[in-house]
Amino acid sequence: MTDVGEKTTVKASIKKVSVRTGRRYRPGRAADDYDVIVIGSGIGGLTNAALLALLGKKVCVLEQHYTAGGYTHAYERNGYEWDVGVHYIGEVHRPYSTLRRVFDVISQKRLQWAEMEPVYDRIFLGDKSWDFVAGRENFIESLCTAFPEEEQAIHRYVDLIRKVSTLTPKFFAGQGMPAFLSKLYNRVRPALMPDEFFQTTREVLEGLTSNQELISVLTGQWGDYGQTPAESAFLMHALIAKHYLAGGAYPVGGSSEIARTIIPTIQANGGEVFTYAPVEQVLVENDRAVGVRMEDGSEIRAKQIVSNIGLMASVNQLLPESVGSTMGREQWPEIIRHSSAHICLYAGFNGTAEELGLDTTNLWIYPDGRHEQNVEAYLNDPEQPFPLIYISFPSAKDPDWENRYPGKSTVEVVTITNRDWFDKWDETTWGKRGDDYEQFKEQLTQRLLDTLFKHRPQLKEAMDFYELSTPLSTKWFQKNEKGEIYGLDHFVGRFGQSYLHPQTPLKGFYLTGADVMTAGVGGAMMGGVMTTVAMEGLRGKRVMQLLKNG
Repeated sequence: MTDVGEKTTVKASIKKVSVRTGRRYRPGRAADDYDVIVIGSGIGGLTNAALLALLGKKVCVLEQHYTAGGYTHAYERNGYEWDVGVHYIGEVHRPYSTLRRVFDVISQKRLQWAEMEPVYDRIFLGDKSWDFVAGRENFIESLCTAFPEEEQAIHRYVDLIRKVSTLTPKFFAGQGMPAFLSKLYNRVRPALMPDEFFQTTREVLEGLTSNQELISVLTGQWGDYGQTPAESAFLMHALIAKHYLAGGAYPVGGSSEIARTIIPTIQANGGEVFTYAPVEQVLVENDRAVGVRMEDGSEIRAKQIVSNIGLMASVNQLLPESVGSTMGREQWPEIIRHSSAHICLYAGFNGTAEELGLDTTNLWIYPDGRHEQNVEAYLNDPEQPFPLIYISFPSAKDPDWENRYPGKSTVEVVTITNRDWFDKWDETTWGKRGDDYEQFKEQLTQRLLDTLFKHRPQLKEAMDFYELSTPLSTKWFQKNEKGEIYGLDHFVGRFGQSYLHPQTPLKGFYLTGADVMTAGVGGAMMGGVMTTVAMEGLRGKRVMQLLKNG
């Protein structure tokens, strides 16, 4: 959900030591030309690059950050390490799931996973709580015990999210087609798919039950995609809910292992992943993308260019002005917008997970079940209660943690925020934003700590370090236009837009990642798969064969 924060310490001074992957870019280190250049090393870009490499392409990945991985990277401060987005991933602990198969192929089975404990999420509405337990029958039994009068609705709900998940490849089939065929497919798609694919989360759930408390509990993971039930497409909600139905898992060795295990696949065919490699512009000749100009003025050529930095950033930052109108820019304000911003508190503690009584269960804490009203009140007044707080215990999830950081533990506390509250510091430099900024952050930090210590009071005396990231941190390190964390918001209307397709009107230029599919590691990864299929054209079946055979 986040990136590295601004400096605040307890009992320690900051010494920045990065958990870095990739090779630092300098002119002359890159080849003169490649088959493909991928801009951005998030999981969508890495998936696309690795699959293309396995298909015989020489690929160059360019990452502006000091480390590769996008929201799958990790960072270290004062002898602690935190993930910045991979709080947990579903399905990958099941060897024959689609996501596990993709990870196994692009990492050549170097990436290993640790399954979380059965209670993967705990939902709090005020002082009441409910457990989400791994396994379809366990999940149903737990909720039916809490809501015995809603047994039929709960069964229907689980059947529905599984149905939506099963039909999702059919829904997104157009993403692997040529753009002109995709437009035709999307026009007939409503006749091919159930109505729930074109409704909001609240509309669908209120069709199943009138029990608002149950609806609030079932939507207790809405922070995983950043939109309340009344705004979000049920498709997005169903994919997240089904994604975790069998439980969650975490990368052994921490989230930086994702990029670290995928990069050798790209390098094996002569490709490379460069960091400190900001791209200034895509080079266009004769209405075709032919390469990139770096910020240092050097140029790299390729037959195809892929952007993994999102639709809006690609159009606004990389492409000639004339291309924007062909990619729907005039329609954007009416239909799509950047996703929500957030703050994240990274905290370090003396003591092992066992000593501190920490487990792998994520906590989703809400003041009550009125999700929409609580968000509206908070975004209009920062003094209002946080509408949601998510707490994760990454050191407890990684079985290799104690080998790397003995006697220490980490916690992450996340909530949404209003990016407008930070506008006054927008043009300032990281680490030098002024006392008023630090004071504002400290106020937010103490409120988050109050919630953490309410639920885990034993951590208070063990605290050793903390720092808070804001939308400005995300914008500074990730170069997101508005400090957003999930690409584009997941409104129902988003999924019918022809410009959210891997193939763009500019010949040789493609999009990948979350914007061409959905948010989250799994969604962005499948965006990488679909972009690869689209790039292969008539040979797209080679991608599916590769994933099938490993």
